[in-house]
Amino acid sequence: MNPLLQRLHPYPFERLRALLADVTPNPALRPISLGLGEPRHPAPALVEQALCASLSGLSSYPATAGDPALRQAIAGWVQRRYGVALDPATQVLPVLGSREALFSLAQTVVDPTRPGATVLCPNPFYQIYEGAALLAGAATAFANSDPARNFAADWSQIDDATWARTQLVFVCSPGNPAGAVMPLAEWQQLFALSDRHGFVIASDECYSEIYFGSQAPLGALQAAQALGRHDFRRLVALTSLSKRSSLPGLRSGFVAGDAAVIKQFLLYRTYHGSAMSLTVQRASIAAWNDEAHVQANRALYQRKFEQVLPILQPVLEVALPDAAFYLWAGVAGGDDVAFARGLLAQYNVAVLPGSLLARQAHGLNPGAGRIRLALVAEVDECVEAAQRIASYVRETA
Repeated sequence: MNPLLQRLHPYPFERLRALLADVTPNPALRPISLGLGEPRHPAPALVEQALCASLSGLSSYPATAGDPALRQAIAGWVQRRYGVALDPATQVLPVLGSREALFSLAQTVVDPTRPGATVLCPNPFYQIYEGAALLAGAATAFANSDPARNFAADWSQIDDATWARTQLVFVCSPGNPAGAVMPLAEWQQLFALSDRHGFVIASDECYSEIYFGSQAPLGALQAAQALGRHDFRRLVALTSLSKRSSLPGLRSGFVAGDAAVIKQFLLYRTYHGSAMSLTVQRASIAAWNDEAHVQANRALYQRKFEQVLPILQPVLEVALPDAAFYLWAGVAGGDDVAFARGLLAQYNVAVLPGSLLARQAHGLNPGAGRIRLALVAEVDECVEAAQRIASYVRETA
């Protein structure tokens, strides 16, 4: 067996199941889960229709590079959303959702024969970043979130020696779990470090279309263009239809940016067997070409935050994020695992302890004392969960 598999950590939800194994949820209340960040809104009808109308695509082998019509639809969306013009043939690659792409990109980019090969991640983080790094033969380093900056990663914690060993930096904007959006000045800082040390930046932007004001979150390619980096050197952005269009089961997304990185990524994925079905490609074209369903999806999330926050803010340290569908809440007493266990036992509401989303780094676990609440259920269910949480906090205060 590949010995690198032994370096992997248990996934947060596996650890949570073990921590809750001896907890008996209150049987008098229906279970409500705010733990898993899985979109639960109905799939858009236009995508379902396109999928059904394209079943003939199942009888053909698809190309790993994707159909030119899909690459063009993606490039068109990027142009409309970010004002960035991409060459669909060389700067866009369809992928089977962002999870697959985040993992396989690390296998493409990392050179494990270089001494001290390192992948840098924000902390807390999406655990695929770490697993991808470890299975690529790299070490991991972490930039802890800064509570004073809306829990954005504090890149200043990373010393020059670590930057010099770094080959790949994962960023997540809007972030998971706190929803912070990286401003242009932070992108400028990372681009300068990339120029100095030669690492690739992979920008995970899967929450980019769930935001709460009139200003859409800044994207990596948009930031690069604003700073005169029109070739997107050593930069790729990744996103999917899972959150934007409530299509987690479609497994459809894209990677875009530096043509040189995309070329090597395509080579890897050709052998990896990651071609998207033509049926899924045609449904994806319908999704990328329509914004009405995205606006309706966003409005539904906005309603949840508008109704849930007034219930939770009197009892928890919590605020509206920049974007995404999570609340990153501080708990009284600072023991996030004990809070999750007690809440499940007394009120049958599942939440994710923040310490499970992070690693001990720079002397602390930056997720400790916080819980992640995923507002993915229907509005009424989210409101009921918030009311139960508020009752639990008041009773245990």
